[in-house]
Amino acid sequence: MKLKLERIYTKPADLNGYRILVDRLWPRGISKIRATLDNWEKSIAPSTELRKWFNHVPDRFPEFKTKYLAELEQNPSTKEFVNLVAEKLKKQNVILLYGAKDQKHNQAIIIYNYLLQQPAIKAELD
Repeated sequence: MKLKLERIYTKPADLNGYRILVDRLWPRGISKIRATLDNWEKSIAPSTELRKWFNHVPDRFPEFKTKYLAELEQNPSTKEFVNLVAEKLKKQNVILLYGAKDQKHNQAIIIYNYLLQQPAIKAELD
């Protein structure tokens, strides 16, 4: 199985897997029905303060990444999220969805790479 990353606005949407929105805010212009989500994990997204500070400014991305990884380590939802993704990967692909226009500087890339480092996830991808 594969762990994938996709912008929620991409057409056609990849429906071949368990679809998780990893943004704190609902993406503008996307209806809840059209999103075809299996899960919305807003608790795993960056804090409102960190998200507003970053404001999708590419020059802030390295510091944003450091601060967000620290938040993930402190977040009580992280372990549960990792376990959910590992469990779903046993049977199907998992697609992490995000709304940011910048496909290189966003929190979903950080979550994706973080997940790839987790032993439970590695075991399902190898």
